[in-house]
Amino acid sequence: MALTWGSSFILIDIIIRYAPTTFVPFGRSLFGMIALFFVPGSRDHIAREHRTRLWVLGLIWMALPFFLFPIAERTVASSIAGMMNGALPVVVIVVTSIWIRTKPSGQRIVAILVGFIGIVLIAVPSINDGTTADVKGIFYLLAALMCYAVALNMARPLQAIYSPATLMLRVVLISTVLSAPLGIIALRSTRFSLALFGSTVILGALGSGFAFLLFGTLLKRTGTVRAMIPTYFTPIVGTLLGVLFNGEKVLALSLIGMLIVIFGAWLTSRPDSTT
Repeated sequence: MALTWGSSFILIDIIIRYAPTTFVPFGRSLFGMIALFFVPGSRDHIAREHRTRLWVLGLIWMALPFFLFPIAERTVASSIAGMMNGALPVVVIVVTSIWIRTKPSGQRIVAILVGFIGIVLIAVPSINDGTTADVKGIFYLLAALMCYAVALNMARPLQAIYSPATLMLRVVLISTVLSAPLGIIALRSTRFSLALFGSTVILGALGSGFAFLLFGTLLKRTGTVRAMIPTYFTPIVGTLLGVLFNGEKVLALSLIGMLIVIFGAWLTSRPDSTT
């Protein structure tokens, strides 16, 4: 999961060299849907009363964040996008606390503050430098993380009823439908190449298909906190790939911020101390 999701940022960067940003959510959702269609049990029946929630999940778990990441990467380096993604466990803690109307423990509050400091250290130096990020791009990345965090809470009741394969196929199918109008229009402005096709297939089949299936399986078997553990390594993979293959410049303060974000994310996974 960490390798697949960590590489997604450089794959998006490759795709938007050849295609409009609106192509990305459609392309990756389409190939994710095709990959999951052949997974045993993925086509099991979904009750009618759950379909509205599934449409919302298709929007906020996939279609919208899949759109926000490529928009952000128009002005934010793939390595910075990967670093920011490491804050997902911290954002999930904040959203979940609001969702269930429960004040987080002292340890969770410390984790949130540590994660916030890390986000600032990643974003502010990069924005000030002016070559690897801007305010608008960072906002889009944070909005995408918020979408994921809300979706995880919305999906919890359905995860107790359906298998991960059944749930994820429906979510990615709806994401494909929602992103299709703009995605098909984007084909007119797309320069087709092997790099574009290969990146889209890998991003879709692995990143939007099997990685989400594995993540859904972890969520159901281990719960949200433990399922987040692979995301600790996502920013490391994203940063290494951005530097090695894109020659991206990474500031020392941003690297420190990434490590702080990972530490904050790790704090969220620790059980609350009892007295």
